Amino acid sequence: MNDLQEPPSLKTPPARTSSPWRARLIGVIVGLVLLAIVASIVLRSKRAAPFGDPRDAPVTVAVAPVTRGDIAITIAALGTVTPLATVTVKTQIAGQLTQVAFQEGQMVRAGDFLAQIDPRPYQAALDQAQANLQRDQALLANSRVDLQRYQDLIKENAVAQQQLDTQVSLVDQYLGTVAADRAAIETANVNLAYTHITSPVAGRVGLRQVDSGNYVTPQDTNGLVVVTQLQPISVIFPIPEDYMRELTAKLHDRVSLPVAAFDRTNTTKVADGTLQTIDNVSDPTTGTVKLRALFDNKDGALFANQFVNVLLQQTVLHDQLIIPAAGVHHGSGDTPNFAYVINQAQSTAAVRPITLGNSDGDHVAVTAGLAAGDVVVTEGADRLRDGAKVTLPGAPAPVRPPGASGAARRPQ
Repeated sequence: MNDLQEPPSLKTPPARTSSPWRARLIGVIVGLVLLAIVASIVLRSKRAAPFGDPRDAPVTVAVAPVTRGDIAITIAALGTVTPLATVTVKTQIAGQLTQVAFQEGQMVRAGDFLAQIDPRPYQAALDQAQANLQRDQALLANSRVDLQRYQDLIKENAVAQQQLDTQVSLVDQYLGTVAADRAAIETANVNLAYTHITSPVAGRVGLRQVDSGNYVTPQDTNGLVVVTQLQPISVIFPIPEDYMRELTAKLHDRVSLPVAAFDRTNTTKVADGTLQTIDNVSDPTTGTVKLRALFDNKDGALFANQFVNVLLQQTVLHDQLIIPAAGVHHGSGDTPNFAYVINQAQSTAAVRPITLGNSDGDHVAVTAGLAAGDVVVTEGADRLRDGAKVTLPGAPAPVRPPGASGAARRPQ
């Protein structure tokens, strides 16, 4: 009974052991995978740098020569386009508007016909004034004949002196009446002319404020239409009062100072003009003085109340060493400003510290560090270092070492 054995189904099966050949196979596979990875990395590195160190590869750059030229000293400001004349056309008399002769937005000249008011009442008033003048002139003529008669009779004592004096007074009275009639005719002529409304200035008409058929009066606040002079037109802009002494002296000497107007983004030039005048007072709250520049505006690019960026040319410096602004690079420490100068014989770029002068936006004056004829890098400098090899535009491609190509060659 003590030698009872467990049933065969309850016995634990013996552990299996891996054969040696299976372990070696796994090791060979892992080694091949690692070898393939290493070979791929080496191949890629050779393709990326067939010439060795990437920093030694020539860098293609754009260059510009150092030249002598002029630098314009300018003053930047914000301005508002202001017409030289803005006129609200109103009627001078009351009446019915019978005709509107302009189109909205139309360009007109001074004296061009704009609108018509019914002229019949004023024509009738003129006719009546002329008739009164004709009647009173006849009475005056008759009174003068009587006066001459009385003057002849008084010599013979045929009439009393009082009668002669009365006739003299009557002639003077008719003279006054005739003068009043002539004035009434002039008034009627003016009123009749006011029925024919013309433009007082040359410019562009705005939106129509009243339609034909309406009864208009001089008390209408909006008038008939607004005419704005656009050619020429001015721009008013403030600048610091520190510039006033020099600008005033130049205007006194009749020196023409160019002014350029740019759009709101300050990238596109809208028009060119000249400085016309300086205001007679400064603003104590801002320390600025207003200036007015005049523009021909033949193309109509400037319009009333438009916001523009203004560039006033204060003076011009002649015979300056200048380079493009893109050729200036900024460092730190002892070399705050520098340029990459090309050695064309060796096709290398060298760092050259420079001292900057005035700038006009596109070009910069250099007061030290460069000479006329030097060539500086304007594009591609972000990949350069001192002594780096460069390839100039239009130069032949660099000669590759024998056996080198764009892709790494496999060993033979």
